[in-house]
Amino acid sequence: MDFAFDARTEELRAKLLAFMDEYVHPAEAVAHEQRARLASPWDTPPVVEELKAEARRQGLWNLFLPDAEYGAGLTNLQYAPLAEITGRSPQLAPTVTNCAAPDTGNMEVLAQFGDEQQKKQWLQPLLAGEIRSAFAMTEPEVASSDATNITTRIERDGDEYVITGRKWYISGAMNPDCKIFIVMGKTDPDGPDIRRQQSMVLVPRDTPGVTVKRAMQVYGYEDHYHGGHAEVVFDHARVPVANLIGEEGGGFAIAQARLGPGRIHHCMRLIGMAERAIELMCTRAVSRTAFGKALAQQGVVHNWIADARVAVEQLRLLVLKTAWMMDTVGNKGAHTEIQAIKIATPRTVVDIIDKAVQLHGAGGVSQDFPLAELWAAARTLRLADGPDEVHQRSLARRELKKYL
Repeated sequence: MDFAFDARTEELRAKLLAFMDEYVHPAEAVAHEQRARLASPWDTPPVVEELKAEARRQGLWNLFLPDAEYGAGLTNLQYAPLAEITGRSPQLAPTVTNCAAPDTGNMEVLAQFGDEQQKKQWLQPLLAGEIRSAFAMTEPEVASSDATNITTRIERDGDEYVITGRKWYISGAMNPDCKIFIVMGKTDPDGPDIRRQQSMVLVPRDTPGVTVKRAMQVYGYEDHYHGGHAEVVFDHARVPVANLIGEEGGGFAIAQARLGPGRIHHCMRLIGMAERAIELMCTRAVSRTAFGKALAQQGVVHNWIADARVAVEQLRLLVLKTAWMMDTVGNKGAHTEIQAIKIATPRTVVDIIDKAVQLHGAGGVSQDFPLAELWAAARTLRLADGPDEVHQRSLARRELKKYL
């Protein structure tokens, strides 16, 4: 395994770092001020569109897509350090480079499983950043960490599918630019194979019977930049049979294909979030005095900073190894490593951000620093794309299988 950056990665890193310093970080406060003046809190601040245009002009666009036909054609190993950089400003950077979830996963699904009409109608405008999208799987009435529990029905009626069900925490759905939902439900709820009961269909937002009911908060945050997290009701919503993605019964397999890249992308960005927390921690430590000496001279602060640095270096190596394996042996071959980073990264980054919050005192939980929002985002990722315990269960069973 060689984790040295190749020439293309070095070039993109340099451009992206300069873009962050010159445009993104200064725009964080601007976007916050503009949002306060918008007619709806879910509308996009003008500065975001300006940043998107600049990112496209500089070629910092769709970096996540390994298929050169649609994106930058980077390997996971090449993309990892770039996603880490955007993770330093998770509210803005992924969005303005068109590398934000859930659009990234939805574009990957359409690129891999969509037919030509679906690609033309939905993938192309997503690639261009003209619209946003949402992925509707999680449900409030069942333990959605087990996807076989999904109760939303997708019933065929002639040349149409009728979708009935209730979803929540559907990321991006509050954004008025979100024009399309990828909905997972059951087309064959009584089928003998529980992993062949589910299918995925494309449901336009303006379909009669689709109601975006309310925004769901995350530790009190509404996550406006991400497009919010909504409760969505599908009440006998009808779409053409042509809106089926792939084949009937293929929904579970498509979900697994979608979640592998999504999990590592989250972990890449989490490392950037941890790096920003360390930077803020160090800046605070050398600028504040308590009990007669700088915080940077307190032994406990030394421990926090040292432990954070060690943890980040460990996580980065594990994520890079996982990226390298996904590139060389495929997502299935890297299944153990994907689960390992999904367990380790959010849990560790939450702890690092928590120490940074502690060092900032009251400021750490305030809106004057990004730490509280970073903590909420990182803590949520212990649930998103599968909770820790599900990955631990699967990983342990794989380990034990060697001895049985």
